[in-house]
Amino acid sequence: MFELTGRTALVTGAGQGVGGGIAEALAAQGAQVAVNDLDPQRAEDKAKALRDAGHNAHAVPFDVTDHGAVRDAVRAFERSVGPVDILVNNVGNAGSGEFRPRPFRESDPADWRRFTEVNLFGVMNCVKAVIDGMSARRYGRIITIASGSGVVGQAIGVSLYAAAKGGAIAFMRHLAMESAADGVTANTIALGLIDPAASGREGAQVREMAARLPVGRIGLPSDPAAMCAYLASNEASWITGQTLHLNGGSYTS
Repeated sequence: MFELTGRTALVTGAGQGVGGGIAEALAAQGAQVAVNDLDPQRAEDKAKALRDAGHNAHAVPFDVTDHGAVRDAVRAFERSVGPVDILVNNVGNAGSGEFRPRPFRESDPADWRRFTEVNLFGVMNCVKAVIDGMSARRYGRIITIASGSGVVGQAIGVSLYAAAKGGAIAFMRHLAMESAADGVTANTIALGLIDPAASGREGAQVREMAARLPVGRIGLPSDPAAMCAYLASNEASWITGQTLHLNGGSYTS
């Protein structure tokens, strides 16, 4: 099940962390993977690691906030390698800036733009680059990694991030309705606490966060990776327009 042989997946922000785990999972299911990262070397290192493991992978570096760069990179990749069947919008946080939780009243318009450009416009730029081809071929899987903060209010100073993620969640719902008749599904994974390093490290802060969750641990990149492998598969053809909460039980709906 969840066989992806013959499919090509583009995963943004796949040079490390959650994106890297998603790229590994899709490759393990047989997909050819385009590894995107803002840092070209990081993209190439991850692509090489996948190739060394016997998978088919290519480095495709670009900045998701640059519409022209995304368009040109995807066009060049599709001309030389083949069409993108699966898009995973994983890039998030504050883009090239520091992610530091703080109340909205301490922010300014430059902060608003920074969060919106990467977490909302970045998703739109990547979708725009692949949606016409997917619709013409009458097959596509679009998955966006969002956050529970885009759905649930929290007093932890992430209002800008949450606003942009909430916008991406709403965008994906409507995209699903627009593209369903063309065989293209669009779903969102709303993540809870994730250990991006997947290091298994111990520490007071990690133990404290894990203790608050019903399952008793914070998430690992392998958790959203497994869900992406399912949503990218033929078996998930009847799931679209959904926001799937992956959070260890910290929020239920």
